[in-house]
Amino acid sequence: MEDAEPDARIRCTVTIERLLPGGPAPQRRVIRDAGLALGRNELRELVLRVSGGRAPLTYALHGDVRLFTRFARAGKGGLWLGSAREQLLLANCPPERLRRFLRLLRLKLGGARAVPERARLLCSLPRAFATVSPVQPRDLPPAEGLGPRAPGSEPRRGARSCAAGGESQAADLKCSKKLTPLMHSQMRLSQEQSIVLSAVLSGKNVFFTGSAGTGKSYLLKKIVGSLPPKSTYATASTGVAACHIGGTTLHAFAGIGSGKAPLDQCIELAQRTGVRQHWLNCQHLIIDEISMVEGKFFDKLEAVARAVRKREDPFGGIQLIICGDFLQLPPVSKGNEETKFCFQAKSWRKCIHMNMELTEVRRQTDKSFISLLRAIRLGRCTDEVTRKLMETATNRVERDGILATRLCTHKDDVELTNERRLQQLPGEIHSYEAVDSDPMVVKAIDAQCPVGHCIQLKPGAQVILTKNLDVSRGLVNGARGVVVDFETEGKGLPRVRFLCGVAEIIRLERWVFKGPAGIYLSRQQLPLKLAWAISIHKSQGMSLDCVEISLSRVFESGQAYVALSRARSLEGLRVLDFDPNVVRANPYVLQFYNHLQKEQLLYQMH
Repeated sequence: MEDAEPDARIRCTVTIERLLPGGPAPQRRVIRDAGLALGRNELRELVLRVSGGRAPLTYALHGDVRLFTRFARAGKGGLWLGSAREQLLLANCPPERLRRFLRLLRLKLGGARAVPERARLLCSLPRAFATVSPVQPRDLPPAEGLGPRAPGSEPRRGARSCAAGGESQAADLKCSKKLTPLMHSQMRLSQEQSIVLSAVLSGKNVFFTGSAGTGKSYLLKKIVGSLPPKSTYATASTGVAACHIGGTTLHAFAGIGSGKAPLDQCIELAQRTGVRQHWLNCQHLIIDEISMVEGKFFDKLEAVARAVRKREDPFGGIQLIICGDFLQLPPVSKGNEETKFCFQAKSWRKCIHMNMELTEVRRQTDKSFISLLRAIRLGRCTDEVTRKLMETATNRVERDGILATRLCTHKDDVELTNERRLQQLPGEIHSYEAVDSDPMVVKAIDAQCPVGHCIQLKPGAQVILTKNLDVSRGLVNGARGVVVDFETEGKGLPRVRFLCGVAEIIRLERWVFKGPAGIYLSRQQLPLKLAWAISIHKSQGMSLDCVEISLSRVFESGQAYVALSRARSLEGLRVLDFDPNVVRANPYVLQFYNHLQKEQLLYQMH
């Protein structure tokens, strides 16, 4: 008997469609809260059991079985069972659980065998069902890098996967090669991250924080993938941060504008058709980059949630999962207007059940650089820190024609620098227009997408990758490169040589995110940006290979830390005109973190 494996079981809504011979329409049956389990019967056949209806249904998985995985990220999938002439449509399943289930199913199908009818009739074993084990080496298809096939053995028959309307065995094989590490990706969570995930799944309202590079974004994506998509709303204080987690801005979700109107007016705005439905449907609200959300706005949201949902529980009973670092960028203030952090909001303490600070830094590996960044984050600039940062002014971080990216405090400086440097290059400009799902809302897409509607490049253009393409080869969000040349045929796509040594033709990628009205928007564009200069705000979430920073115009607490912590190493960093006075941390934030660390220590002791 094989051991029970959590990836072999999921709960979701299942619609069963049965095709009748000559029938104009299929028979449909919907099981709202169905349990799916992948197992083996008494004959060791691979079977799928569907429970939750009047009686459990069991399907033998052999013959013509197809998997539909195109919308797995939205918690949807499907199976076509040719032998039974039935189709199972899966919906409202936590996306991460669904992807692991479908991966396991795909590999187990690779070794599935039908038992001959004679053997089935002669079998005297009692009916049985045992959940399948995790993926074994025998489940993997014989391919390069997966070990040799036994002499005389037949190649395995794999399941067909239908994605984007087509079938691709090559894609299945590529997926199988990467599957084993992906199947157990949850094992890569640190102990701190696992505690946070467990607290979220137990229904607690959680705030987790940590310095730059401690894996907050990685953990947040795990959380998004572990919650039911229909009742989970992923939001962030900025459009770019929202795009990273496939969500929308907090202001767009709330539907109350800036939130500065009187409470009655904000509640009236939130009662509009569409906006009200979001508030009622939401059971889990994720807010990323919380440091930039104003405390008064948070209080207004909490009151609106109670009013719209007609519940007096904190935040109207919505589970909150909040992430960010208050020692990074603060809320944007206009003029002399006083701003408060979210932890200073009146409703903060009654809304948050658990605080957790992630402490394991993963972006940088140099302990002395990590120690330096830790001091800068806390607003401490010792003589030793000053000396080390001033010494970087002579660092030669350029290599193989790839120049340092300058981080700027102001957006206007970025645009002027990039436009001027591109014009100075010889050669013809190559322009790439994005394909947007709705050309009428280009501004809304621009606000959330990390790449522009039009990208202009020349040979020698300094660029930065804005999406993880192949982590194992170093093609990650923030990887620096230079345009070498362009394809002579087809779309004339650019070839980019990256600092990691890889030269690659960069193809179009797609970003999908929720728009202001809650509908999904998308942009298809090259995952590249000009990189002579980038704003500090836009660099959040990136890990940069070679950076040049001028801190003379720093105007906010935490801004110097955000800029410096983008660098992977001290060797890849060049700081110009450094002034120790620009290193500062807000005293209220330091006090908050001091209390948080004491609470965390008490929690660990118990």
